[in-house]
Amino acid sequence: MMPGSVPKRILFLTAELAPLVKVGGLGDVAGSLPRALCRLGLDVRIALPYYASVRKQALTTKKVASLPRGAAVWLAEVSGVPVYLVEHDAWFGRAETYGYPDDYARFLAFCDTLLAAAQRLGWQPDVLHMNDWHAGFLATRLVDDPEHPWAALPRVCTVHNLGYAAAFEARFVRAHGFSNRALTPPDGLPKEIARSALGQALLHADQISTVSPTYAREIQTATYGGALAPLLRRRRTRLSGIMNGIDTEEFDPAKDPALAARFDARRLDKRVKNKTALQHRMGLPVDERVPLLGMVSRLVVQKGPDLAAGAVELLLRNRSLQLVVLGTGEERYEQQLERLAARHPESVAVSIAFDVALGQLIYGGCDLFLMPSRYEPGGLGQLIAMRYGAIPAVRRTGGLADSVTPYDGRGHGTGFAFQRATPRALADCLERALDVYGRPASWRKLQERAMAQDLSWEGSARQYAALYQRAETDRLDP
Repeated sequence: MMPGSVPKRILFLTAELAPLVKVGGLGDVAGSLPRALCRLGLDVRIALPYYASVRKQALTTKKVASLPRGAAVWLAEVSGVPVYLVEHDAWFGRAETYGYPDDYARFLAFCDTLLAAAQRLGWQPDVLHMNDWHAGFLATRLVDDPEHPWAALPRVCTVHNLGYAAAFEARFVRAHGFSNRALTPPDGLPKEIARSALGQALLHADQISTVSPTYAREIQTATYGGALAPLLRRRRTRLSGIMNGIDTEEFDPAKDPALAARFDARRLDKRVKNKTALQHRMGLPVDERVPLLGMVSRLVVQKGPDLAAGAVELLLRNRSLQLVVLGTGEERYEQQLERLAARHPESVAVSIAFDVALGQLIYGGCDLFLMPSRYEPGGLGQLIAMRYGAIPAVRRTGGLADSVTPYDGRGHGTGFAFQRATPRALADCLERALDVYGRPASWRKLQERAMAQDLSWEGSARQYAALYQRAETDRLDP
């Protein structure tokens, strides 16, 4: 690549890739963003651990590198994008993607194996794009090996969720031979900043991005950025927020086979069939007039399921409404929602499960979609909801603040928002929404505005392409 030219070859390192392996939003982004970049003319290739679950899937693979101790790299194609599958059975031949005591060593092995195979891939990237902490050790190793063929390449780090930093201890450093050079933060910053996999990526990247402009500002504060906030403030001139998109072909209510009735903004009257189908499936009274609230979420503190349960409990004192929840997570939140359903069996139904088809029916059938997150880096649920004509009710944070414009009562806005992370604040927000729901003409116009949003990846992909070029410039002039 000549200095000043546009980077064309991008290596996208990720721990998840929909539809092969998905735990959270990272999988969705990795499954969509590289394809959008390819449509811009970039040569994007993905590097992914060759998990046992991926090995079971029908992929045509070609071995491109054999390495010691049973490691290898295979090349496959997923949705038109080349994927390097990094094999190391001792680390990735397990049932689950994450959740093991040696996860840090596992993803260090992912980076080490990929680096060892670099010259055998038959392809040299222009830019290394590290996603979340799982790829952070790649930067560590390249700092410690300045002769590696990738050492001088521009590096981009995208933070999908700063809450997972992967902090490690001194014994991990000793066991894996990290140098003082890699572990020394800039003057004036505490040494602990460099003692996490994500901290390593942030320290040694030429450009840093996260998945919404508001979250890029939030993580520079102690409240949202924690121990890494001082580093992010120090590097704020190289920090940007790029809003996620969604795959508008995959998420299309006019074609979605999971829906009882397909529809678009011109045929919104058909949407009610999804509502009644959802009520029937969840065992709720079938009534197309009652407002139906939906929530599809991991049931963890970040997502605010307790706020949703508390708000609905308050509203049911004086309002007729229904709530459908789909998700799994912490036992305390699962039980709180199940108790709510037991107290109000005619109004609340909960499915503690991972069910993609049911999730799509909830998007296509509920009137209001709840995302009361305590923090939300980007968020995809609110984007899918708007695409499907479900009006989002969100906490004003991160990507939720950037993507949902509050209804102002004068014909503007795409949803409803609240600020304080309390059940009462969410209940008040929902009261405003339900008042508008009671005016069918206003509600329909609100749905049409939400569905008219450009939620595709195309604009975001262009911003990433520009980010790669800035990373090259910063690498040449650090």
